[in-house]
Amino acid sequence: MYRYLSILLILVVTTSWSQELNCNVVVNAQQTGNESNQVFKTLERQLKEFVNNTQWTDKSYKNQERIDCGMVITINDYDTDRFQATIQIQSSRPVYGSTYGSPVYNFNDKDFDFQYLEFQNFVFNPTQFESNLVSVIAFHIYMILGIDADTFSPNGGDEYFAQAQTILNYSQQNNAKGWKLEDGRQTRFILIDNILSPTFKEFRDVLYSYHRSGLDQMSIDPKEAKEGIAKSIMTLQSMNNKRPNSFLMRVFFDTKSDEIEQIFSGGPNVKVSDLIATLSKIAPMHSSKWRNINF
Repeated sequence: MYRYLSILLILVVTTSWSQELNCNVVVNAQQTGNESNQVFKTLERQLKEFVNNTQWTDKSYKNQERIDCGMVITINDYDTDRFQATIQIQSSRPVYGSTYGSPVYNFNDKDFDFQYLEFQNFVFNPTQFESNLVSVIAFHIYMILGIDADTFSPNGGDEYFAQAQTILNYSQQNNAKGWKLEDGRQTRFILIDNILSPTFKEFRDVLYSYHRSGLDQMSIDPKEAKEGIAKSIMTLQSMNNKRPNSFLMRVFFDTKSDEIEQIFSGGPNVKVSDLIATLSKIAPMHSSKWRNINF
């Protein structure tokens, strides 16, 4: 009996360390006018279990190492087993020496139509298409993993972005939008294509330098950390020179603009004139926030 309990304990501990995400999944069906339908609650529960209980990598994560993230699925319309929806994905990473979680991924995917029968099984196959519902969820999970890894080591997310691209490639066989070049300029296709393109290499470089040379140094030397963050942001100028108003620039500042405003509106004084000029040029859509940086 003791041996059996020991083996069981080992299995429980191993399982509790194996999952990578701590993800809150919400299904919002208010726009359908029938949000009390049980199918939406079942979908929410099944997706939450699928995302949090699936082992997405071959690495072991302790509970405190799991990536905090969220998915809000807004159902716009449905008919029997066909759903028209959007999905908002957000994730954060911890900052060394603090309890603060820095936002690193914020993406509103407007192309999320899928089929779902209540209680159907969700199965992820890394090399084979199963359903558009599973593909979209899995794609964004690997984006979360890739971006998180990039903030801890240079190009640390390579293997996860490669898997996201594999999902994109095999999901093009179905007729759902978002997987192909012709589907628009703010899609899953454009997102992973740009991240893996040398043209936009500064995006990934900044993910690392902004966090490791900047935010993670805040508890040690706030002034030097702020200078590191400013220097990191200003390297995005070269990416903007090559591709002005790029989609990735918008993705970066949709995620980081509030944080940047807060960082440079308090704490030790650093020179910000060059930073403000750069921000105003490469991210003019957030100019009202840059005006709040006043010292």
